[in-house]
Amino acid sequence: MSLTNPSARRRLTCLAIILLLIPLGLVCRFVPIGLPSLIVKYGGSFLWAATVYWFIAFLLARRKPRELALISLVVATAIEFLKQVQSPCLGIVRGTFFGKVILGRYFSYTDIAVYWLAIFCAVWIDHSTIYNWPASKE
Repeated sequence: MSLTNPSARRRLTCLAIILLLIPLGLVCRFVPIGLPSLIVKYGGSFLWAATVYWFIAFLLARRKPRELALISLVVATAIEFLKQVQSPCLGIVRGTFFGKVILGRYFSYTDIAVYWLAIFCAVWIDHSTIYNWPASKE
């Protein structure tokens, strides 16, 4: 993978951001380090939604940030609404650590608002820095 290729460079940057956000989100949500309750409750959701954006940007590195935003908003919102579906299979998945982290357990419109805010912040970062990087002139 050549770093002079803009999509390869963008993928590598997205991967680095994902690898930073995941542990931050897990610490924010599960490690009692004395963070304010508002940060504990919504910080993890914010970081989760930002990770969704960067994961989709990693997969679709050639797409514009606004296209990635739309896809990310749909995915994050759909996963939140999936919490309203109760089935034995989903209950088993939600009972695991990864199920709790990826799918969550309790539906909340506030979480959707936090997801949208996080995705808009990620889009702003992507658009203002990463997506507009000039090609390397080596």
